[in-house]
Parts: sequence; C-alpha cells; structure tokens
Amino acid sequence: MSVARQVVVEADGGSRGNPGPAGYGAVVIDPATGEPLAEAAEYIGVATNNVAEYRGLIAGLTAAKALFPDAGDALRVHVRMDSKLVVEQMSGRWKIKHPDMKPLAARAAAILPPSSVTYEWIPRAQNKHADRLANEAMDAGRDGRQWEASASTAALDAPSAPSARTPSATLPPVQGPPGDQAAGAARARAALAAARGAAAPEGLFPMPGAAESPEAGVAAEAPEAGGEPTDARPAPQRTAGTPQTGWGSAPDLGAPATLVLLRHGETALTPEKRFSGSGGTDPELSAVGRGQAERAAEHFAALGMVQEIVSSPLRRCRETAAAVAARLGLDVRIDEGLRETDFGAWEGLTFGEVRERYGDDLTAWLASPDTAPTGGGESFAEVAERVAAARDRLVARYAGRTVLLVTHVTPIKTFVRLALGAPPEALFRMELSAASVSTVAYYGDGNASVRLLNDTSHLR
Repeated sequence: MSVARQVVVEADGGSRGNPGPAGYGAVVIDPATGEPLAEAAEYIGVATNNVAEYRGLIAGLTAAKALFPDAGDALRVHVRMDSKLVVEQMSGRWKIKHPDMKPLAARAAAILPPSSVTYEWIPRAQNKHADRLANEAMDAGRDGRQWEASASTAALDAPSAPSARTPSATLPPVQGPPGDQAAGAARARAALAAARGAAAPEGLFPMPGAAESPEAGVAAEAPEAGGEPTDARPAPQRTAGTPQTGWGSAPDLGAPATLVLLRHGETALTPEKRFSGSGGTDPELSAVGRGQAERAAEHFAALGMVQEIVSSPLRRCRETAAAVAARLGLDVRIDEGLRETDFGAWEGLTFGEVRERYGDDLTAWLASPDTAPTGGGESFAEVAERVAAARDRLVARYAGRTVLLVTHVTPIKTFVRLALGAPPEALFRMELSAASVSTVAYYGDGNASVRLLNDTSHLR
C-alpha cells in the first residue's frame, strides 16, 4: 500500500528580452516545515517567459515525482506559481491556443496523474525562492557556466515561516525518515539530470557544461479569452557590481547568435551514400525523409526556441525547412551560401564508383582542400570561403537570436570546423546523419561555441 506524501512545488521562469536569454527555477518544499527538499535551475538559451515558466513547472514536477518514486497515486503536489497563464491553463480554466505551448503543457500534465496535482497563483513576492533560482541560472548562462546547487543562495530569499509557503488548504507534512528524504533528493537530482540529457535536443542546445539550451524563443502567447495577458515581464538583471569569478570576469557580451544546423531529411540517394551536391542533382525528400522532416518539426515546436528559418536553395532542404516552418508559423529565407558542394562529375556516384572512374582525382581531392572534384566541381577551400561569408551575414543579422539553418553535410561540417579552428581534414572525421541537429553559438567578440553535433534523438 502506498504511503501518502504531500509536497509543495514552487516554480518560475524568466526571459531577459522576451524572447531573450532565459532560465527557470523550481523548488520542492515540505509544506509543514518549509524545508526545501530539492532545487532545480537551468539556463535554456533564448526563450520567452512563457516557455521558461513551463520549463520550471516541468522541472519541479519531475523532482517531486523522483523524491518519492514509491508513492504512486498517493503523492499529492500543490504547485504555486506567479504565472497566471500557466496556472490557469494547467488548471483547465483557460484554453491553450498557441500550437507551440501545447506540447509543454502536455509534457507537464503527463508527469503525474492530473488528480494528484493542484495549482495556485501567488504574487511574485511570495515566489522569491524559484525566482532567485531562475535568475541564478540566467546569470550562469550569461557567464558561460552551468548553474550549481552548491553555489546557490536562493534559499536565503525564501520565506522562513511554513505558513508563507503552504496553500490555504493545509497539507500534512512529508512522511518518511530523513534518510528517505536524502535518498529522494539524490533521485530527484538524477531524474532532472536524465531529463535534461534526454531533452538535450529537446532541451536543447547546451551551453558549455549545460545539458540544454534551449526551449527557446516561442513568441509570447496572446491572452486567452476572458483571461489575463501573458507573463511578459523581463526577469531582473543581476545587480551592477556583483563580483564575478572564472569566466564571469569577462565582459558581458550579451546573448549570442545561435545557429541551429539541421541537415535535410533523406533522399533516394542518401542510404546509397551517393555524392549529392549542387552540381546538377537536386533530389526531393523520400518518404523516409519526409517523416524525418515532420519529426524535426515536432521537435522544434516542443523546444520553442527557433525564431527564424533560413534554408539552402536546394529542394531537399527547402522541403525540410517547409515542414518545420509550417509547424512553427514562420517564413523561410533562402541563402545561396548554404547550398551543398558542387561535386562536378561525381554527382550521383558512390565513393567506390568515383574511385574506379576517377581514382587519381579522388586521391588528390582527399589530400588537399584546394583540389576540386573532376569536371569543374568545388574544392573544400572554396566551400569554406562561401560558408564563412554566409556565417558572417547570418551572425550579424541574427545577433542575440536563435535561427534554424536547414542545409547539408559539407556546410554543417564547415560551420563546426571553423568554429573549432580545426584543420580542413577534420571534415573527414565528423559523422552527420540525415535530419541531425548541430548547434554553434557566436558571441559579440567573435568567439564561437560548439554546443551540439549530429544529434538524432528526435528521430528515435
């Protein structure tokens, strides 16, 4: 027989720009003593307040469930948030109209049985602990580091009296010996880490050392009929003069331009590993490729971080981009710099066929980035020059924003190679699957950060 357990979850999220650099915080509390049982916080990249607040709710419910895995249906969680939107939507009193907010609400609702969770709106002044956690996470992300519970001072802002943290219908205390609570806290940390790892595309595009970037930048949702406007307040900035350590001593360069690199879905040539560039072959997506494009669209809709879409002019990329754009309600911009290499006479051939017909040319091509394929194709050096020019245009245009680039194997590898300062031969040492996701962020000082490479978890 399951032992009844009762806890309070306080959650919050903020965005410095809406959309802008965003983070969430959540704390699980013993309602009788006011003692924090588990904390969670994370920088999620560029996102809106609404996305960050939903992410905080998801983290809080995940931690509560992990604290008491044996409680089953006997676990009761009372959620307290200062987001009227999230509270009213999760309580079922407001409809969820925004198509990109629905997956977040569904994800939160699936963590525990609906009958186990109740919701209460509270003023922001009563949500200081979660608010402080969210701001600590945003500060950490700004400084290029991961939020650490051991360094958090969020609990200092929390109300000290149990009554200040307990819902109007008083809940019984958390049951179980202290050892159980300590073990539960460890489980909660493990569950949150696992959730971030599983979501790393879902949760996206990590900062150095962080598991997710982004459930970023869905536009702020319009008010529901009869309800209040969305929580569109920017989170407060860190107080000027706050001492920084480590990377935090560097100047604040602001939010980076984040380029999310999506390789197009499969074509008929992909599984046969045939050269398919821009020199004459322009195949459409296969049935498998169209399915991959749809799953990528669902993935980015759930993340809510893409603000713009730019595509290669080739058909397979335009079709992949169109699937994502239709799901996100965005337009697609075409950039010629994102097209695949022109493979000349090798177009449509397998590597083995090229070796049989053009063996000497292939050997020279593999040995030097300045050598072009047979028949007037493009060398890797020429592609790198073209991609670098496209990168500079895009970074300037989308500074501080997250843009999805739908492109090909060679351009994506080139973006990553240039970001790492790796030699040209690095192109032959990277694997890029169809419809995979990679991410590179570019800061105001010209430095780049590779955050993800060849992620395909959204396809599984």
